[in-house]
Order: sequence, then structure tokens, then C-alpha cells
Amino acid sequence: MSDIIHLLPDSVANQIAAGEVIQRPASVIKELVENAVDASATKIDVVVEDAGQTSIQVVDDGKGMSETDARLSFERHATSKIREAADLFALHTMGFRGEALASIAAVAQVELKTRQAGSDLGTCVTLEGSKLIGQEPIACPEGSNFLIRNLFFNVPARRKFLKSNQTELSNILQEFERVALVHEDISFSLVHNGSMVLNLPKATLRQRIVGIFGKKLNEQLLSVEVETSLVHLSGFVGKPESARKKGAHQYFFVNGRYMRHPYFHKAVMEAFEQLIPANEQVSYFLYFKVDPANIDVNIHPTKTEIKFENELAIWQIIVAAVKESLGLFNAVPTIDFDTEGAPDIPVFGNVAVPSSVEAPVLEVNPDFTPFKNHSSSSANNNSHKNWELMYGDVGKDEPVRMPSNDFGDVSGEAVDDASLYAETRHAFEKSTQHYQYKGKYIMTAVKSGLMIIDQHRAHIRVLYDRYRKQMEGRTGQSQGLLFPEMIQLPPSGSVVLEHLMDDMHALGFDLSILGGGSFSINAIPAGTEGLNPVEMVRGIVYSSIEKGCHVEEDVRHYIALALARSAAIVQGQVLNNDEMEALVDDLFVCLNPNQTPDGKVVVAILGQDDLEQLFG
Repeated sequence: MSDIIHLLPDSVANQIAAGEVIQRPASVIKELVENAVDASATKIDVVVEDAGQTSIQVVDDGKGMSETDARLSFERHATSKIREAADLFALHTMGFRGEALASIAAVAQVELKTRQAGSDLGTCVTLEGSKLIGQEPIACPEGSNFLIRNLFFNVPARRKFLKSNQTELSNILQEFERVALVHEDISFSLVHNGSMVLNLPKATLRQRIVGIFGKKLNEQLLSVEVETSLVHLSGFVGKPESARKKGAHQYFFVNGRYMRHPYFHKAVMEAFEQLIPANEQVSYFLYFKVDPANIDVNIHPTKTEIKFENELAIWQIIVAAVKESLGLFNAVPTIDFDTEGAPDIPVFGNVAVPSSVEAPVLEVNPDFTPFKNHSSSSANNNSHKNWELMYGDVGKDEPVRMPSNDFGDVSGEAVDDASLYAETRHAFEKSTQHYQYKGKYIMTAVKSGLMIIDQHRAHIRVLYDRYRKQMEGRTGQSQGLLFPEMIQLPPSGSVVLEHLMDDMHALGFDLSILGGGSFSINAIPAGTEGLNPVEMVRGIVYSSIEKGCHVEEDVRHYIALALARSAAIVQGQVLNNDEMEALVDDLFVCLNPNQTPDGKVVVAILGQDDLEQLFG
């Protein structure tokens, strides 16, 4: 029997590795910028076209490479960062695997121009799909210049699943921000399609944060600084009043490397317990310096998952440090009961009352007693006269009521659609009297039993259908603001909002681009008065970023859903019977009244048989 196991060619192995390391254009920029940082660059410029799908260029003024190193750098596991396994526990560089350049060269056309300090000539290396096309001497500046063209040109399936330019550019900016936030001593610039997106000169850490996320954030940050034998923790946390539902800037860095750490995130939120609402978040930028031997970064190819040896102890340090910072800057409300020595300031001064002013006379009836006054009881008695008439219609069939428009007119197509009306007819054969349970559920009797409706989810369903109809017909009504509201977004959010503006305009928003990540909100959709316009827009932007929607239909879905969630009546809001009746009627005009747009249950029915079984 012949042998069937064989070694894969290097080109195939590189493409397999590229599937883990290079997932999108943002991955290429992350790897190249981190290499530039490791090369002691003081200036890093990134130029991208079509969100990196056409070309990516990263230029640095670092150490550069020799002719031999330039060629060898594109081989798998070729690295200058480590020499033996023990070096993995003493890492002081961003990269160490030796897979990044080999993975990039396997799925793109690469040109590298590099020159070392003191060399008269540099070298130019050209590769395509891991194959060396040529290498020759060239005159070039000191440092390295990587040009990546036609990413995934030889992996059509991967290129096909790249998302829209706006989404890919947002991901590029997120990776770029993560590197820039931890290397404030390096100047960065990012140009997209000939336009400068970010220009960050050397600065202090606080200035770098403000340079990326806007000046408004500066007044919301509190310093954190603590040094222990386990960790040196520094950085900033947001004030409690800056908490928001979406769009909080939350970053952890360890030894100059960005990381995700849900356990430490809970530690920060623990420090803010009772200071912010449970469903809101605060911004934080926390930097850890630990002994490299006490962490393991070799867990995932992206190197964003890091294991700590003393996680519980560091968790406690984080909570204590953040609480100390909040107390030090008086961010925690206090009550001072010590009034000893406080000046006695009279409430009223000793000012003579003019003689022309007469004091009001209070008339009191001395003979009044509630035990001798029977008017209230008699009124109650009168109210119950002829009580039989109140129940005269009980048991009669109630007429089918068509939906009212108190919660938004979305009933047009239901009236014309006979089949839909037939399917939902049974739902309207209900009592016109409803009961609200704990401000959350609406309970009403139907033929089959007891119907229970989640009022918040029901209103989301109603509003979502209305907004989708407005977007499709571009008939959204606007409510102008007396004073325009300003919203400041980081570059990654600004790109997404610019992409969403047409659909948001169809909903009724009126937005103006002011530049530098600033936008003016001039009008909001009618029916959302009383809501915070800035939080509405921010919620829509970050919902779109989280979902990564790239198809126009997906974009509209998440815009309508985010706005419906913001505008829907909240749990705990007391409704009168007319409001409950209107909401129930509007719900059953919807195409799918049983579920919210994101699949959550809206209606539950406790059957008549189940009710009878409860009472045996």
C-alpha cells in the first residue's frame, strides 16, 4: 500500500498560516506597524487605498534591514525577536512568531524597500504569492517602506468576504488607534484615498488620547497610578457622569501591547458599582507593566489574549486603584455631617417689613372633624347606584377594533392585506380593558386564555416596522432642534457615521459634517422628542460597528433597530388603559407581532386549560 502522508509546499503552508494571522487589511497594518515599532521608528506613516483592498503602504524611519535580512524576513519563522524557547518568557517586543511577513507575502503582491543606517544603498525585494520576483540594490531613505497590493488576489474566497470599504476602514482605524495609544513617543499619520484621516505628533499620553478621541474627553478623565510588587498600573478612567450605554472607549495595555481581558473589565466595573447605571459603561485607558515571565502572550496568533499568573491579586489591585482615583478626585458623592465650627448663616435677614404690606390671614374652621362629614361616603354610595348596568354587556361578543395611531401609524398595509387581517383577527377579539403588571407586562383576556405582552419589546416591534417603512419610502418626518447638538466621534466612528448618513436622513435626522470627527445634529425624527440626540446617534454608530454590517439591508436593519430601542417606552413606565389599548392594537398590525426584530419573545398566552389546571 502506497504512502499517503506528505509535506505541504511552503506556499500552501504560508497560505494556511495567513488564514490565522491575516484576516483583513487591518491585520496587515497591525503587523507592519508593530514591526516598525520594534525597529525603533520615531515616525510611522500609513497610506491606504480603498480601505486597503487596493494597496497598503507603511513607511518608517527605523533601523532598516540588510540585503540578506530583507530576503530572509519573508521566510516562515524567520525573526530577530527571539532565539530560543526561553525568550518567550522575557518578551519586550510586539512581534516574535516570525509569521507575519511570510503570511502577508503568501496572499498579496509585496514590495519592500529598506536601508540600514550607514549604508549607501538599500535593497528592493519583490514577491508575489510567496514567490520571489526580484531583488536589486536601490537608493532609498533610511528605514523600511512596505507596499502591499491586491490583498487576497490568489484567495478569491477570502477576498469575496471582505466587507464594505467603510467597515474595513473602521477596522483599520481601530487597529491604528490601539498602537498609537501605547506609543505616544512616536508620531503617526494615516492617509486614505489621498485624504489625511489621522495626524498624531509626539505627545504626552493624555494628549495622545485627546488627539484621537476629541477634546471633550479630556475633562472626563481621572488619573490612575499605583505601583506594587506585582504590577505597575497607570492610565485614566472616566468620571461616573461620563457613563454611556454605547461608545465608551475601553482599552487595556500590558507591556506596550493591546489586550482584551473580560475579567479585568469586570474589576473596573466593580469599582463603579452603585455610581453608574447597571447597563452603562465608562471609558478607561489602563496600562500594566509586569514582569514578562508572569504573563503568557503566546496564546492566540493575534496576541490580544494574554494570560496572567496572578489574575486574582491584580483584579483586587485594579478595583482598589480605581476606587482610590475616584475618591481622590471627589468623583464619589459624599455627605459631610461635621458642622462644628461652620458659620451660622441666617436664612432670612433682619429686614423690617414695610407697614404697607399686610400679613396673610389664615382662616380655619374650628368645628371641622372628618368623623362628622359624610359627603365622601355618600359620594361613594352614589357611584355604586345602578351597578347592574355596569355589567349589562358582560358575555356579549365585543366588536373587532381596528388599530389606533397613538403609537405611530403603521396600519396602512394591514388594512389592505386581507390574508394578514385574517391571521391576526383572533388577536383583536379581546377585552378592551387591560391590566399592567409591575410596569412591565400588559395582561388582557383573549378567547384562548390570558395574553401577556412585554410592553417594551412590543413598542420596539411597532417602532421598528414604522422606521423601516419610512426608510424605504424616505418619508421620515423631522423635528428641528432649537439649538443644534454637537457629537464628537473618533476616526473609526466618523467613517461609519458618514456611511450611514443617507439612511439616517431618510429616518428624519439632519446631520452636518463639521470636520475633525465633529458632527452637528440639527433635527431628529419626529416622535423621539425627549430623548438625548447625541446618545441616539452614538448608539446607532456603535451598534453598526459591533454588528459589522456591510450590506445596505443590514445597515438599515441595525439603524432602525437601534433607534427603536432608544425611542421605545421603558420598562416601569405606567400606561393608562387607552395607551395600552393603542399599543396592543398597533402590535398586531405588525407582520410579526410575536417577536422583536432581534428574535426576542413579545407575546405569551396562558391557555384556558392551563388556567383551570392551576385551580385544580
